[in-house]
Amino acid sequence: MRGFPTREQVDEIKERYPIGTVIELTADMEDVYAPIPKGTQGEISSIDDVGTLHMKWSNGRSLGVVAGEDSFKVISKPEEQEMESPKMDGIGGMNL
Repeated sequence: MRGFPTREQVDEIKERYPIGTVIELTADMEDVYAPIPKGTQGEISSIDDVGTLHMKWSNGRSLGVVAGEDSFKVISKPEEQEMESPKMDGIGGMNL
């Protein structure tokens, strides 16, 4: 992506990659001081006004990802995680 994305493009990024989405790098992320290797997983913690995905990486790093520039795949999204976990019935028991 060249230049800054439009508001519509940022909105698309936020819809496609909601906060809580877990991704995995499919190529090394270059960083002058400490690159993040291919295969590293992380969770999206926020998305800024230019569409950068701010991350909590499994290795403790927090380097942001740029959709369309960095290579990654989605492992899970928040609604998928909710569907997999058992729900409480409000009386202290679990609905299975």
